[in-house]
Amino acid sequence: MENTLTPTAATTAARPNKLVELLLADRHSVPLSIALHLVPGALIVAAYLFIAEPFVQAIGYPIFLAWAVALVIVLAPVLFGLLWLGRRRNGRYSLRGVVGYRDKPIPRGKVTAMIAGLIVWMTVVSLALVPLDNFVYDTFFTWVPFEGAGGSATTYLDGYSHSLLVVTMLVCLPLTGFTLPLIEEFYFRGFLLPRIAHLRWGAPVLNTVLFSVYHFWAPWTVLSKLVFLFPGIWLVWRKHDIRLSIGMHPGSALLMATVGTIAIVFNLI
Repeated sequence: MENTLTPTAATTAARPNKLVELLLADRHSVPLSIALHLVPGALIVAAYLFIAEPFVQAIGYPIFLAWAVALVIVLAPVLFGLLWLGRRRNGRYSLRGVVGYRDKPIPRGKVTAMIAGLIVWMTVVSLALVPLDNFVYDTFFTWVPFEGAGGSATTYLDGYSHSLLVVTMLVCLPLTGFTLPLIEEFYFRGFLLPRIAHLRWGAPVLNTVLFSVYHFWAPWTVLSKLVFLFPGIWLVWRKHDIRLSIGMHPGSALLMATVGTIAIVFNLI
């Protein structure tokens, strides 16, 4: 049968298939992986500057809310993109065949103990390294124009009424405390990390470095992130079990966000 597609239409139809094949390939090239790691961070900063910050300032809420909004604007489509890739591969919206390291090779009891240790590590070390974040910020990044920028996350909440702080924390708790870190794990550890596994030990190193740099809105935290994130990312790569970083990252984020919300609600800080 003669092809009824015009050359332009045929080219247009082929492009999505080539894109899908490129993204779902077992291996990503290093330049492609670098781009896929860092572009979402650049988009988050753009969403903050052009959408979230003006909106939150207009309604008079803490600027912390603006970053939550910017993250949602970018990471929600990232999750949908993963599901869309699953639909192209499986015929239905799914993470199967898109997000790797989901075969649960580690026994439940052992993985629970490992996650508990990683949560303790990430929570304790991240808090212990706040002085390092402050030093790096004061030395190199005081020029950053973001409102509330600083080594401590509480700087994004300073200067607002108690009622606005409570509302902000309650709104952000399920987002920055769990859902957004979970999407990051699906994308960075489940989608990107397995596709650079051919780099061997370089895979967790590159993934940790790029994920740390991806936080363009807080470049002064890159060094501390390298320290407290690497063990969990290395274990995910080594054990092929994404539950480890899901437990560590969203788990510790939920713990700290919950404690912070309670402290603000009861005027403890």
